[in-house]
Amino acid sequence: METEQNGAVGTPHKHKKKETGFTGQIGFVMAAAGSAVGVGNLWRFPYLAAKDGGGLFIIIYLILALTFGFTLLTSDIAVGRRTGMNSIRAYESMNPKWKFLGIITFLVPAIIMTYYAVIGGWITRYVVVYLANEGRAAASNSFFTDFITNPGQAVLYAVAFMLVTAFVVFKGVEEGIEKCSSVLMPVMVVMIVAIAIFAMTLKSTDADGVTRTGLQGLAVYLTPSLEGITIKRLMQILLDAMSQIFFSLSVSMGIMITYGSYIKKDVDINTAVHEIEFFDCGVALLAGMMIIPSIFVFDGIEGMKAGPSLMFVSLPKVFDSMPHFGRLVGFAFFLMAAFAALTSCVSVLETITANCMEIFHIERRRTTIILTVLYTAASIVIALGYSKFYIELPLPNGSIAQLLDLMDYISNSFMMPFISFLSSIFIGWIIGPAWIVEEVEYGGASFGLKNLYRFMIRYVVPVLMFILFLQSTGILG
Repeated sequence: METEQNGAVGTPHKHKKKETGFTGQIGFVMAAAGSAVGVGNLWRFPYLAAKDGGGLFIIIYLILALTFGFTLLTSDIAVGRRTGMNSIRAYESMNPKWKFLGIITFLVPAIIMTYYAVIGGWITRYVVVYLANEGRAAASNSFFTDFITNPGQAVLYAVAFMLVTAFVVFKGVEEGIEKCSSVLMPVMVVMIVAIAIFAMTLKSTDADGVTRTGLQGLAVYLTPSLEGITIKRLMQILLDAMSQIFFSLSVSMGIMITYGSYIKKDVDINTAVHEIEFFDCGVALLAGMMIIPSIFVFDGIEGMKAGPSLMFVSLPKVFDSMPHFGRLVGFAFFLMAAFAALTSCVSVLETITANCMEIFHIERRRTTIILTVLYTAASIVIALGYSKFYIELPLPNGSIAQLLDLMDYISNSFMMPFISFLSSIFIGWIIGPAWIVEEVEYGGASFGLKNLYRFMIRYVVPVLMFILFLQSTGILG
């Protein structure tokens, strides 16, 4: 049945030659890992782990990453390489009736790009603060709020980060994206390992004479907590872990389709997927190892419940409490976070640029300049969303949103589960999993998990994505 369906989508392995691309497997993996390893790993993963039972969340996340994440990542990369196109044209070439899926997929990075440089600017502000030895000021309760509500500062840092991102994309795939990722990724990994090791050596005694150590904090982080566990709570942890995979693996937004279209035929997709997942999960776990024990040592269990404010409010307090090394550790952490934000932001802008180049037949530099102007303006509007353009908008999931939150909800919480649901139906039941399997095995490459892939793409991913989509709309509460 799958063989007959494959015939409807063109000659097998008909690759369209791109004018530019990654030099090889290492360059591709570094760039793809740079896209996958972003702010979500360093900020969102630790606070979700603290909220969702520590080791329990970690176990669920790793299982989902190696099954659910593996399936979506394999699909995106294989679609990109086999078609040699970006999301809009890729889905259209596979089946003209499904061109709409490519358009919806393209809209995700188009929306994300309106605010990612703003978040990058926030992180850059903290890099400058610690470089200027103003960590004590950053530890005050009002510092972050004062910064994002200051129109001049918020706009300045957002625009600066946007221009750096645009410069990398302007330089192209090999000279810009690959070189940037190949330098920043190893540096970032070394920094995160060093800070995680340092966190294990921390010790603090509070006013009540209670001494807490980094190793105790590590135990809190890694030990599965079943306290207060119910079916409803377990479902929420499952959904939190699934939504985190979107943040961290860059799937269902066209990025990995674009990067897949840049790789050569001798790249082993199966091995590359495992390497990207290794980087992604490894950095997420290490981020928890450096953040959770540090918070625990100086603020105890209560400090770990800071939630989304953990990175910009709680951590500066922790760095300020560290004797001797607080400024250095704070600078290293936010510099590392800036690297992660940059490689991810570059991948988002590159995806938009590549699609526009294909659609409008405009060369890279002109396309990048036009998009830079548009997204610099968009970043300014979003940066002013906490001052000049402040709003409070109720969302279907029960939260109250400002402009940035609204864009994030539409792209990540609403569109990405919907896109994953549609793409799993398309690949699993319209063109057939064999179409992807053939590409992964091209040239005799091994794909030992192809049976798992077939089962996941047909039966598991559609169900989980439909549930996640219903939750994001508020239907499941």
